[in-house]
Amino acid sequence: MANLLDQLAAMTVVVADTGDIDAIRQFTPRDATTNPSLILAATQIPTYQELIDRSLRESREAMGRAAGADAVVSEALDEICVTFGKEILKIVPGRVSTEVDARLSYDTAATITKARKLIGLYEAAGIGRERVLIKIASTWEGIKAAEVLEKEGIHCNLTLLFGFSQAVAAAEAGVTLISPFVGRILDWYKKSTGRATYPGPEDPGVVSVTAIFNYFKTYGYKTEVMGASFRNIDEIIELAGCDLLTISPALLDQLRSSEGVLERKLKPFDPGATQEQITVDEPTFRTMLTADPMANEKLDEGIRGFTKAIETLEAQLAHRLAELEGGAAFGHAVHEIFLLNDLDGDGCITREEWLGSDAVFDALDTDQDGRLAPADVRSGLGPLLIRP
Repeated sequence: MANLLDQLAAMTVVVADTGDIDAIRQFTPRDATTNPSLILAATQIPTYQELIDRSLRESREAMGRAAGADAVVSEALDEICVTFGKEILKIVPGRVSTEVDARLSYDTAATITKARKLIGLYEAAGIGRERVLIKIASTWEGIKAAEVLEKEGIHCNLTLLFGFSQAVAAAEAGVTLISPFVGRILDWYKKSTGRATYPGPEDPGVVSVTAIFNYFKTYGYKTEVMGASFRNIDEIIELAGCDLLTISPALLDQLRSSEGVLERKLKPFDPGATQEQITVDEPTFRTMLTADPMANEKLDEGIRGFTKAIETLEAQLAHRLAELEGGAAFGHAVHEIFLLNDLDGDGCITREEWLGSDAVFDALDTDQDGRLAPADVRSGLGPLLIRP
């Protein structure tokens, strides 16, 4: 009997939800999706350090020695996102999703500009725009940006999608793909109700995606539905037959090691019952979103979380740029080091919070109290970086 992963792949496009190129190679999905959190995790893997270093050096060369480190890091971040995308496209036969900076989520014009830049970087590397999905948060501003981009042949993946109004607005805008977040919806309901578990068919995230899928198929929308952010394989099993599902390596491995008969639950040519068709303009969108506390809260939380990941990644890149340049550019970066390592925000970094090596921590902790204050980092890190 075929394992659950093989059966799922026969009825749904399986997408790898990771920036780990080796994991993508292992599971051979059709598509892959990334975001700053996934790239941040991937940057912890030594194998990828050369990709990062090359992007930093090329960005410095392109911008010149006079450019500030912040500007170089900002440029390098786009390069790194595309670099990971290019490496992924060497493995997957389909598409890769590359995310627009979450800090632009409420700025339509800036989102369009960033998306065009990312596509330009891909095209400069000889990769056609048909192989790239630009990930944009499902705000009203993001959806309107995607509507413009789709008309230019730049295909979009609307992420951080939790509510029905977001889904319908995206479909009416003609976006290529939406990514409703199954697991995060479940998280909200478990916390708000105090209920510890939900059987698969009752899982609020599963119910939400099923409703969106049936609505799209009933009324003939071309926008694809890609369930995302899963907490367990039961959620995946209940959405078998969805257009696409983006799944983490851990859950892909669990599916591959599980046997049994997988039933198709979602049927594009025979969708389940749905509601009457509606039109979602901006006032309707905002009214519906405000009336859905789960969607409203999770959208805001998701944007803040992705923003934090970007800022942390930028801090890590600033640190690495300083190392590559012998510490000369590091005078500004104490704040970024604390952003990266001071996990509880108390103004000190403990050994448990420190993400670097123990040797570096010990060298900075000159008074051996097990805590790093800003003065410790400021006084010690510069000499440490230029030490032979």
